[in-house]
Amino acid sequence: MARKTATMDPGPDAPAGAVPGLERLPAGPALFAGRRTELAALRAAAARPASGRCPVLVLAGRPGSGRTALAVRFARTCAADFPDGVLFARLSAPDGSRVPPARAARQLLEQLDPEAAVPLPGAAEDGRDEPGCVALREALAGRRVLLVLDDVRDAGQLWPLLADESGCLVLATTAGPLTGIEDIDPVILGGLDRRASGELLADLVGGTRISCDPVGAADLAEACGSRPAALRLMAGWLRGNPKVAVADAARELHRVVGEEAAEKPAEKSAEKSAERVSEKPAEKADKAADRVADRAAEKKAPGKKGTDPETPGRTGAEPATGTNGWVRPAPEPAEPVPVPDNDPLVGAFTLLHRTVPPVQARMLRTLTLAPAQTADARTASALVGCPAPEAAATLAALAERELLDEEAPAADGTARYRVPGRLHPRLVRLREKEDRPAETELARARLLERLVRLTEAARALLDPAGGPAPDPLPAALRLRSAAHARQWLLGEREVLLGAVADAIGQGDLDGSAGRLVTALLRTLPLAGAAAPADLYRLHELVLTVAERHGRPRRASAALLNLGDLQAAAGRWEQASGHYRAALEHARTAGDEPLCARALEGAAGCHRALGDPVRAADWYGRALGLRQSLGDQASEARLLARVAEAHTAQRRFEEADREYRAALAVLRRIGDERGREAVAAALADLRERVDAGW
Repeated sequence: MARKTATMDPGPDAPAGAVPGLERLPAGPALFAGRRTELAALRAAAARPASGRCPVLVLAGRPGSGRTALAVRFARTCAADFPDGVLFARLSAPDGSRVPPARAARQLLEQLDPEAAVPLPGAAEDGRDEPGCVALREALAGRRVLLVLDDVRDAGQLWPLLADESGCLVLATTAGPLTGIEDIDPVILGGLDRRASGELLADLVGGTRISCDPVGAADLAEACGSRPAALRLMAGWLRGNPKVAVADAARELHRVVGEEAAEKPAEKSAEKSAERVSEKPAEKADKAADRVADRAAEKKAPGKKGTDPETPGRTGAEPATGTNGWVRPAPEPAEPVPVPDNDPLVGAFTLLHRTVPPVQARMLRTLTLAPAQTADARTASALVGCPAPEAAATLAALAERELLDEEAPAADGTARYRVPGRLHPRLVRLREKEDRPAETELARARLLERLVRLTEAARALLDPAGGPAPDPLPAALRLRSAAHARQWLLGEREVLLGAVADAIGQGDLDGSAGRLVTALLRTLPLAGAAAPADLYRLHELVLTVAERHGRPRRASAALLNLGDLQAAAGRWEQASGHYRAALEHARTAGDEPLCARALEGAAGCHRALGDPVRAADWYGRALGLRQSLGDQASEARLLARVAEAHTAQRRFEEADREYRAALAVLRRIGDERGREAVAAALADLRERVDAGW
């Protein structure tokens, strides 16, 4: 039986009009059952009078409990109360890694105002004073916005995002308690009640099949812990096995869960034995010494768990209050909540995965390589090496079997899917077990090359005069127009940046990753999608690859670009650090033009920081290099800069001399506009001197 696609009645609380941002929410399950009590508790908590700060609702539940689906349901039903929009961000990657609050803040800022200038990242991404977090809180002032923050790991991720704005509302989903957020009464998700479990199974499997065996359906719900994710997986298994009785499904699930529980202790025992055999005597001695040192440190500082980032010298175990008086950061980031191997969710997945056709199973495993584990037909076809229409059909079949979650469509309307975080660790293990490393590397290389070709195709459509167009892609993958190319870039920007970061993090596909970086640096500005923060990330990746391969000239160029971005943001001290590092790399490469540019950049930072003495020194060093290179245009510009620095020191004779030297150079090269500007500056200087300034 095919899965139903019509949603259940949304109820009387569904918003009547469109609210900005609703389209960014995950699509959620096609069928939603139960959770009336929890939904009412969320509504009641949201209706409480605000106390001068942003209210926070916490929805807690184990993986597979349906917390994200319930959060999306709540957001859709109360969105009309937040006319300024709904924002959505995930604070955990599917592999369990923690998303820094600064990165989440930049995503939310872009959703709130796509035209806003997203600030460059700060030195620390977890602080409340990080520029992106500060900009988000300022942007929320005076607005009524609903922020849905999915899969929050710890309070340290959440508190930098919270604005002192009572008109906004934050709904955070989490697998564990968010210690550190004051005055929070979380809504805890357990299993569905018996009636809701039966309704969900009937809707997914077929009412007749369930009504004919209500006892078997109750047994199956109990075997699944009445958790929606496990019930959906077992419904997918039953749809694929129409002759199996519902009661037999419950018994089969119990058997598989028992097998998983029996296999895991044996695997752990074998792993520990292998570790003991492979451990060398020197390693044992080192570990023993480490244990002794740890015990000594504990005696010296009993109870010390970490340092509070807000108050130097305060330990994380002591109570600490955040800057807004109602939030305190957690002492340490929480570990991701794992799914136990004897969990019904794992058993249901194992049972269903065994019946999946090999082609679908291979794609499901390979999708764990996709950036953010989110894929459309273009991404999936590149990863598995098949035509896009075939990939689209396979993705739809996997979603039909409840093995993929449907995401919000891309900007150009393309269907998108995501590997659920609850299944991601198990799929990675299966991929590492069943797929050869060479096949995995080839899949990643195909994806990068596909993204390079798509980005270059977008560049050719947006700027036909910018260079030769690449070879045309297959019709199903082709970008049809400049508008389509712009939509694709805007919708897939995070995927593109994530693909580059993943590849460079692995370190084995630097060539393909470098080509994608180059293509993005050329193309994103054409679509108006290149925020300085994105360019900063790309140049940081270029620097990583250059330093990894010992290419000082390229490293210097990347550092110069980073310095320019910092300078454009008015962050002069950070820019100066980048320029100095660029100078060292340029000297190593023996590249005098790069040295001159780095010297000039550092001089400009000193000038902006109000240090004309150092500015004159660095400008003078850059001037000497430009003169030796015969670059007369740069020589004239630097002479004028040196004159300005002398003027700031009230060294008027030296300034007059440098201005006149600049005029002589500009006269030789015939730069009339430059001569007019320098002559005006010289006249202004002489007028001030005559006036006794």
